[in-house]
Amino acid sequence: MSKFTDKGLQYWLPHYLWQQLFKKRARKTKKPLHIMFCFVDHFEPFHGGVDFKTAKQRVQAWVKGYPAMAEKYRDADGKPPQHTWFYPPHLNHIFLKDLVGLCNSNYGEIEMHLHHNHMEPFPDTSETLRAKIKKCIDDYSKYGIFCLPDGTKRFAFIHGDWSLDNSGGPKICGVNDEILILKEMGCFADFTFPSVNKCQAKMINTIYYCKDDPKLPKSYDSGVPVTVGNIPLDVDLMMITGPIGIRLKRKGKLLWPAIESGSFGYQNKPTPQRVDTWIKTNIHVNGRPEWVFVKIHCHGGPEINHDVAFGEQAKDIYKYLLNKYNDGVNYILHFVTSREMYNIIKAAESGCQGTPNDFRNYLIPKYIYR
Repeated sequence: MSKFTDKGLQYWLPHYLWQQLFKKRARKTKKPLHIMFCFVDHFEPFHGGVDFKTAKQRVQAWVKGYPAMAEKYRDADGKPPQHTWFYPPHLNHIFLKDLVGLCNSNYGEIEMHLHHNHMEPFPDTSETLRAKIKKCIDDYSKYGIFCLPDGTKRFAFIHGDWSLDNSGGPKICGVNDEILILKEMGCFADFTFPSVNKCQAKMINTIYYCKDDPKLPKSYDSGVPVTVGNIPLDVDLMMITGPIGIRLKRKGKLLWPAIESGSFGYQNKPTPQRVDTWIKTNIHVNGRPEWVFVKIHCHGGPEINHDVAFGEQAKDIYKYLLNKYNDGVNYILHFVTSREMYNIIKAAESGCQGTPNDFRNYLIPKYIYR
């Protein structure tokens, strides 16, 4: 029972099994299936308590290694793999310069990853959380991050330890109206999930809007699926989720069930079979099944995960993606940032026609540093 609860299966497995009974498979159509592939990174170069020198070496490995890998692969629109670095403001900001350099070279974008807590001696409240987000926006704006051409500030969000809206308990959040605060401060979408713990919502493998109850935690547990031609007014934040479910994993000559949560790392290495699972999960806007959204995530700061993010294992996966899912007849592949994925989702919701590439900057234009 402990393994069952440790993985948070009780929060999402019943809904997954029900979903499988009435699975919405990708519509068979003469049109090709467009695949939006988004790689988000809980990027913490100081992970593990390393010193500044080690953190700097980690970032420089990205500066050198990511372009060397990404330049070898291009999607249907001629773009290299896009990486979104969700960088926590409690870390040294000097490394933002390096990431902005990668973004300026068309390799991705930077968004907000925030750890905060309700523990003494500095317990977080709604007011202190607003102040932290505002300070992050102000500090990052010095590098052009979050800044739009008209002077407004917008951002995507990932919560530290997956504890959005106090879902993990007061020790790692403590704020029940966090979703409302994010909306107020300019957040356009949350990219935290899936998770394999108690923070996971009942809404799985779905792009949806949630409505905050400022008195209760985990208000994103349910919501309204994003649907073509139906833009709800009484909602607060879009939840863009990655795949979660059960897949078969080979151990020797046998196949065993394993949890799939769209996570990259040295312990959960990417494989062609996992890529197939992500796409077959068929996350899409209701009414536009020929546009499939694949959001996968990693913790790319530590060097132990560099190989799966931009090393040989990453090369193998991008080769597989391009060989199988970019033939121009059955599949068309688009590498997108988090912001671009949101824009394409909103274009689908609005009933826009054409190729997803036309809508990378649909509502939220490029940040000024790009």
